[in-house]
Amino acid sequence: MKNNYKRGMLAIMFLLAMAILVILAIGEVQAATPYHHDLYQQQISGTVTGPTGEPLLGVTVRVDGKNYGTTTNIEGRYDIVANPGDVLIFSFVGYKPQEILVENQSVLSISLENDVDALEEVTINAGYYTVTERERTGNISRVTASEIENQPVVSPLQALQGRVAGLQVTPGGSHPGMAGIIQIRGQNSLRAEGNYPLYIIDGVPINSTPVESNSLLGSAGIDPLNNLSLSNIESIEVLKDADATAIYGSRGANGVILVTTKNGTLKKTTVEANFYTGVATVPNRLELLNTDEYLRIRRRAFQNDEVEPTERNAYDLLLWDNDRYTDWQEFAFGGTSRTMNTSLNFSGGSENTSFRMGGSYFTQGTVYPGDYKYRKVTGNLNINHHSSDKRFNLNFSMNYGLDVNNLVGNLNLNSAIYLLPPNAPSVFQEDGSLSWEAWSEAGLDNPLKGYYNYNTTKTNHLISNMSLSYEIFNGFTAKANLGYTDYQSAELWKLPAKSYNPANQEQNNSSHLNSTRDSWIIEPQLLYNSSFNKFQIESILGATFQENNSDRLSFLGTGYASEVLIGNLAAAEKILSPQNASAAYKYTSLFARVGLNYDHKYYLNFTGRNDGSSRFGPNNRFANFGALGSAWIFSEESWVQKALPFLSLGKLRGSYGTTGNDQIGDYGYLDAYQATIGMGGLYPTRLANKDYSWEVNKKLELGIELGFINNTILFGTSWYRNRSSNQLVGYTLPGITGFSSVQANLPATIENTGWELEASASLIDRDHFSWRAALNFTLPKNKLLSYPEIDQSTYANTYRVGAPLNIALHYQYEGIDPDTGFYKFLDVNDDGRFDFEDRVRIQDRSQQFFGGFSNTLNYKNFGLDFLWQFVKQEGSSNLVNTGTLQNQRDISLEALGENSIYQRVSQTFPSNTAYSFYSNSNATVEDASFLRLKTLSLGYTLPGAALQPLGVSNLKVFLNALNLFTITSYNGLDPEFPYSSTAFSALRTITGGVQLTF
Repeated sequence: MKNNYKRGMLAIMFLLAMAILVILAIGEVQAATPYHHDLYQQQISGTVTGPTGEPLLGVTVRVDGKNYGTTTNIEGRYDIVANPGDVLIFSFVGYKPQEILVENQSVLSISLENDVDALEEVTINAGYYTVTERERTGNISRVTASEIENQPVVSPLQALQGRVAGLQVTPGGSHPGMAGIIQIRGQNSLRAEGNYPLYIIDGVPINSTPVESNSLLGSAGIDPLNNLSLSNIESIEVLKDADATAIYGSRGANGVILVTTKNGTLKKTTVEANFYTGVATVPNRLELLNTDEYLRIRRRAFQNDEVEPTERNAYDLLLWDNDRYTDWQEFAFGGTSRTMNTSLNFSGGSENTSFRMGGSYFTQGTVYPGDYKYRKVTGNLNINHHSSDKRFNLNFSMNYGLDVNNLVGNLNLNSAIYLLPPNAPSVFQEDGSLSWEAWSEAGLDNPLKGYYNYNTTKTNHLISNMSLSYEIFNGFTAKANLGYTDYQSAELWKLPAKSYNPANQEQNNSSHLNSTRDSWIIEPQLLYNSSFNKFQIESILGATFQENNSDRLSFLGTGYASEVLIGNLAAAEKILSPQNASAAYKYTSLFARVGLNYDHKYYLNFTGRNDGSSRFGPNNRFANFGALGSAWIFSEESWVQKALPFLSLGKLRGSYGTTGNDQIGDYGYLDAYQATIGMGGLYPTRLANKDYSWEVNKKLELGIELGFINNTILFGTSWYRNRSSNQLVGYTLPGITGFSSVQANLPATIENTGWELEASASLIDRDHFSWRAALNFTLPKNKLLSYPEIDQSTYANTYRVGAPLNIALHYQYEGIDPDTGFYKFLDVNDDGRFDFEDRVRIQDRSQQFFGGFSNTLNYKNFGLDFLWQFVKQEGSSNLVNTGTLQNQRDISLEALGENSIYQRVSQTFPSNTAYSFYSNSNATVEDASFLRLKTLSLGYTLPGAALQPLGVSNLKVFLNALNLFTITSYNGLDPEFPYSSTAFSALRTITGGVQLTF
């Protein structure tokens, strides 16, 4: 508690200091701004159009040498005041800037020309440096604010689904806040925790491991990026190959995700407001049996088995109302989740200083019964300053998020509820309390046992970064990045006695879990840029000093005298199972980059890094990593320009390098001991191994990028091969050693290969109508390339050399046994039993290909954007265990007929055993591919003339839809969970809102 108090006081002092900085910045803006309408005598208005006469929205119009400007509206119109003799500068990305001398005119309209070079000069964030899209040698994909800011999702990573080639985002589940599975170019490690990419927020690394939770988030964990506001994100870059990731060394083994937040603007102070609200529902239902159909099958089971129904084996037939029907799917997840988001941001600046500050509030309900919500409040501050001579630069950013997640305690409304017999009794009594009598008569617990449990998980996350740089002399700059993060999670789980059967005399209990993570990073750097003749050089020499600290405290409180006292530890009768674990991780490195450019046609990029990690023993603590990237822009060759005049961009690129991986537990190279309870002694819990070392990922890539007809058509494709070896795992030991495993390196090599394709085109560009489309496509392949003596290891029944890591080993289905009427399978070795030696069918559970197809259409003031997400994969669904005490898919009625493909209806042990083997056989494999309308957005921007009297520079109303519909042949609820028929995450969400700029 004292540590939390100190952190809270530090956070408050930090925020106060930042508020003072903002006030000073605003004061500087006001003091430095000479603009006042009365000082100018001339009002100028006009329109700005493109080469074909179409109005241009967002063109910057400013008075040269003065801190004042404006932008054009949807009609291309602008209004500005200036003196005769001033120069107006018109600039817009993708067009050549124009400078016009102001004389005595009051109307000034111009047309801007396309600038092919500017179209290619889109700047992307490569981490320690920036590079243009045209000149990059590495593979970096970029998603911009306009694509994600209004998506009603909690984590920004959820908004990336279907938008980035090579990036797979698998949701953790249906509850808001659950961490998903993020993989860039496949699985590189045998350990799940060894595959997390590196997250960088404004230059600060974030621990990407999901945060532990006792709630329903527990299986997936809490996403550490939940506390970010999507409306404050400028762009997200995904770094994939060795050239792009090697500068991060061991931290970039699995790729890097860079999140850049928005900056202020060097113009008049503006206010941006954004609001939307909407509803979400589960879009799909399983086709299950009704009461009559279910009872008919159950009666046939006893008839076939020649067994007399009793109240114990047939309570659904003899004790429960045979005329009752409950749609348990509708009961469990048929509700409507309401969502709302609002954000407000202020930005502005002077010639030397700009700022942006604001906040947001987001809330999302649940489709499950009960009043459970997710709420998030965020705040952001960004200050950029440079000296008048532009030699000194300061950039400061801070993002703070606080969320409260109220989820059901231990009540998991999964298939145990969905598949209840349709004539099962009510779970509630008339007064709203849980019903127990009807369930107890059948020897069962109420399936909603734990319904009144209440879990509150509160997290807050501070991410701050300051970057200082000073140009010592021309081309030589000293720079330092300073970052600090603080993450805290406090979880209280209340378990009142009324959630449980009173016959068991349960007590009022509570469970507590507190987690903290804090880190600091210091990165001094020297940058040197120079050019001579046709050569240009860009170089970086730097160092990283980083420390992460984590702490976990958990305990139980029991014996509260009253329900209202639950959680007040002073009122608890006992405190049980206290556990506390702390860890410190230290990381240091030296890194360097040299980028060479000759004649803007030939590029070489050398990157090297020496990393040291406290997670390894003293003899293996340091390792070297590096990469070489190159590119040739052959479209700049004169002979190409003559032969292919329609080719505006042609680039070949390639890279090769190594990155490492140290994503393992801390202190694994040391012996560990734990105190005995009440005995005053110690006993060993972990065996030391000082010899294990880094995993190494060797990456190779080749790519080509093409642009046609002034880059109105862009195409790029990449082939990659990543090989990860020296696998870090817990090596299983014989029980006689007294330890279950020891940290070690296994002689296994994992290979990921694949093709990525990205294409975009401006299909139509007319006066009032435009249409732009983009496609990304990934064809991945993963396999265990080698593993000597795998048959002698504990992974013999998990992996197969030459097959992907994500596989299922199935029995060979042989049809219906004519003697028993039950499912039959191939006994490979004829030993009369079924085990892993009989699982000879290997199913690849990974995605065969995936991607997205997006479109942006504009007609006058209307805009339409939509994204199709597609995945090719196999899955498995069943739910046809006919005759048992649970509901079934309606196709199980076919088992009542002759020559059915399903085994005979039965409720005996042999039939259940056969069904168990059937569920693990190739018979259940089916196509789980899907095409999903992931996002749809329709917007209308009001004309500028209607807004001027209101003092509003821009107003847009919009209607958004998420997961509107899915085309699939998969028989489960959601093809994103192709091996769990009853799991889902893709809620159909429809929102409407408004964006305002003052």
